Amino acid sequence: MAIGPTIETERLILRPPLAEDLPAWNAFHADEDVMRHLGGVQGPELTWRSVCGMTGAWTIEGFSMFSIIEKTSGDWVGRLGPWRPSGWPGTEIGWGLARGAWGKGYATEGAAAAMDYAVDILGWSDVIHTILPENTASVRVAERLGSRFLRKQETPPPFEGMVWDVYGQTADEWRARRG
Repeated sequence: MAIGPTIETERLILRPPLAEDLPAWNAFHADEDVMRHLGGVQGPELTWRSVCGMTGAWTIEGFSMFSIIEKTSGDWVGRLGPWRPSGWPGTEIGWGLARGAWGKGYATEGAAAAMDYAVDILGWSDVIHTILPENTASVRVAERLGSRFLRKQETPPPFEGMVWDVYGQTADEWRARRG
C-alpha cells in the first residue's frame, strides 16, 4: 500500500516505494557505476534499511523519494524526489537512476514533476540538488532544470569527508521557468 501520492509524467509513474521494488532496488544499490556518486555500493541488508527509511519519511516528513516506474514496461528504473533527512543542507529534489535508464531524459522529466510537487503541494520556497563535483551527468540535469551552482557544502553524517556542490533555485524562479 502506497502512503503518498502517485504522479504521472509523459513516460513515468512516480509513486512511494513498495515492497515489490526491493529486488530492483537491490540491483540498483549493487551496481558500482550507479552508486559511485550515491554513497557507494550497498548490500541487501543496508538497501532494506535505506528503502524503509525513505518510505518512513513519508510518515515522518509527509514526503520522500518516489520509485520511478517506466510506463511502457512497468519496470522500476530508479528513485527521485523530495528529500530532507536530519542534518541535510536544505530542501532537496534528488535523483538516482538504474544504469538501463541513463541517457533517456528520465531524471529531468521526473525531477521536474517532483519540483512541481515540492513547490505547489509542499510549499517549498526553494529547491536544492546536492551533487558530487565529478558527477557531470547530474550537474547537466540540475542545469536543465534551471538550477545554478550555489555553494560548496561539506556532507553531513553518514557521508562525512566529502564535499558536495549545491545547485538550486527559488520556487519563484522555478514557477517563472515552467511558465
